[in-house]
Amino acid sequence: MVEKKKVAVIGAGVSGLAAAKAFKERGHEVTVIERSQGLGGVWEPSRSYPDVQTQSPKDLYRYTSKAMPGDYPEWPKGPQVHAYLEDYAAENGIVPLIRYQTRVAGMERRGGGARGWTLKLEDKDGASTGEDFDFVAICTGQFSEKNVLTHPGQDDFVAAGGKVMHSSEYTDPAALRGRKVVVLGFSKSATDIAVNAVKSGAAAVTIVYLESVWRIPYFIGGLINFKRILYIRAQEKMFPGWGQSWLARANHAIAKPFVWANWRALESLLTMQLKLKKTGLKPNEPIERGINCSVPIVTPGFFDMVADGRIRAIQGTFARYEPGTVFLTGGERVAADIAIQAVGWKLGVPFLPEEYRQKLVERDGQYRLYRIIANPDLPDMGFVGFNSSFCTVLSAELAANWLVRYADGMLARQPSAEEMNRNIEMMLNWKRKERPAAGVYGGLCVAPYHFKHFDELLADMGARVRRRNPLAENLTPPNADAFARYLASTPQYRAA
Repeated sequence: MVEKKKVAVIGAGVSGLAAAKAFKERGHEVTVIERSQGLGGVWEPSRSYPDVQTQSPKDLYRYTSKAMPGDYPEWPKGPQVHAYLEDYAAENGIVPLIRYQTRVAGMERRGGGARGWTLKLEDKDGASTGEDFDFVAICTGQFSEKNVLTHPGQDDFVAAGGKVMHSSEYTDPAALRGRKVVVLGFSKSATDIAVNAVKSGAAAVTIVYLESVWRIPYFIGGLINFKRILYIRAQEKMFPGWGQSWLARANHAIAKPFVWANWRALESLLTMQLKLKKTGLKPNEPIERGINCSVPIVTPGFFDMVADGRIRAIQGTFARYEPGTVFLTGGERVAADIAIQAVGWKLGVPFLPEEYRQKLVERDGQYRLYRIIANPDLPDMGFVGFNSSFCTVLSAELAANWLVRYADGMLARQPSAEEMNRNIEMMLNWKRKERPAAGVYGGLCVAPYHFKHFDELLADMGARVRRRNPLAENLTPPNADAFARYLASTPQYRAA
């Protein structure tokens, strides 16, 4: 018999909603703690920049129990995703469980030998209370704390009428009309904002980047939806994975020349399609070496705007500000009224006590997480949505279903602490020595190995059905309806 638990889910974004549903369905008492004024995480309207849309097609950016509306475009816009998440939360009875404008200021193990954690919670007025929970699901993900940079002269730049903002604070395109805009960064949010600035009537737009990276267009060669090339198991098999047998390693060695030719052909196609030589933005690194969750999708119009001069692209970074000017590390001087920092987010769990943070994160920033979900040295706790991939929603949902079973001791393959630590060490060694690209974002990205990762989670949960027919399984992207069947084939139970 499984004991009913009082569970705290921290965060009401994509991952938090998945965790709340998974724990609620198993009969646990769930409280969702959300510091913002609404649900949705990065899709909450006050955090979204204009024209934001998914990088994944809508059939890959969905929960297994709910398809996106048929009238949504292939890559839904931010407001559409937010509406979808609101509907999902309402349909699954999650909305009444959410405490908005509540921040987790700290946490500590419960006293008296009791299991679980005491969370220090602060409301919007700053009043704090302590509340006990038997289990905590941390669903804050990788986009929780802004990475904000400060450079010399910034105060004078602002005092003279300039503006400096994080990309998540850019919500009003009208503010850019007639202004000279400099965007720092080269992620998709950076290129989205640069293109939006041009369309919004900015007087000049400059994007400043450290290194050019390979990008994938929505349609490769202008014809093939990229999900049919990069999101399939057959392509994933071109990357040597972890824990391979000697036979698998031998097969990879034999196929190496053909795999090499495949990547060079893709590079040539992208170079021509995206005008990478003309714009001077062809990356130096081979495309296969850097494929992970940091590979952005092409913002429509970006390379055309760089090619014709509407966007000026300069390699380097900010050195300092002066009134009306940003100076770059290469000595360039860029006239600017508005500087937008699209430099990402800080990884971490700031409310976790230091002694536990040391057990969670290695000195090189790698996370010690079994299946990228749990750490045996952090009891009564797990992480949902940290296993980022090309299929963000599906990754979070599978992690949530795995975590509730782990918390209840109901995994078909329930690991011991020793087994978990041994696997963690193996994965850390693989990321550091065999696949360094897997170490970005603290090693929390499972792309391009999402099928392999999902296989492990489903096997752990005891799914009796885990595959489609061979043709569909190898040559088509992950199918949410199929994963709904896989989850339904796992042993079912409820806490009492």
